[in-house]
Amino acid sequence: MSEPQEDSFISHLVELRDRLLRAVVAVVAIFVCLMPWAGDIYDILAHPMMSALPEGTKMIATGVVTPFFVPMKVTLLVAFVIALPFVLYQAWCFIAPGLYAHEKRLGLPLVVGSTVLFLAGMAFCYFFVFGTVFKFIAQFAPKSITPAPDIEQYLAFVMSMFLAFGITFEVPVIVIVLVKLGIVDVAKLKEARPYVIVGAFVIAAVVTPPDVVSQLMLAVPMCLLYELGIFLSRFVTKTRADEAVSS
Repeated sequence: MSEPQEDSFISHLVELRDRLLRAVVAVVAIFVCLMPWAGDIYDILAHPMMSALPEGTKMIATGVVTPFFVPMKVTLLVAFVIALPFVLYQAWCFIAPGLYAHEKRLGLPLVVGSTVLFLAGMAFCYFFVFGTVFKFIAQFAPKSITPAPDIEQYLAFVMSMFLAFGITFEVPVIVIVLVKLGIVDVAKLKEARPYVIVGAFVIAAVVTPPDVVSQLMLAVPMCLLYELGIFLSRFVTKTRADEAVSS
């Protein structure tokens, strides 16, 4: 390897370190600012569950340090979500110089769109899914027991659901990328519709609790978002055709 190449490689590593450091500092700074309200932030996250529990019932913490660490984990997650635009901006600034002009035109909207869709999936899960699922489950609880969910298990459940719905809402982006890369076309996407519907319900049955409500609330949006991806892919196909004609 020649000396100019070594210098270029080292400069890329230095820039990567600086970008990562800025992103980490942003997350940590927001986390430190939010720490005094860590308990309130966890209460907001727990609100859908608390609304479904009998009046006067509280969640429990079985670990000695769990009441401290669980709210800290939630606060760190919130800090990362708030800092996400800045984190993605740092990532974009690092990779953009190595992209072609047409890749930049596609890359930036995909980054922004995928971020917005992931956050929309989390919001849909929090505001619509949690309340419905928790109330549905509470209706089947025997009268002889008093539900008292553990806060650590609740956090793990919430994180898995956020991840499942966040990824589900990425379906239009995945479909558009596949069409843009020429891997599939709109006609094949339409032909695959029955298999996608079956696959959506299978995935929903695997990643959600074993109740019909949560499975439907994941599978149905997945199918609708697939249709949205097909609709938007038509514009991507037209753009590719226009570029081919102009070239």
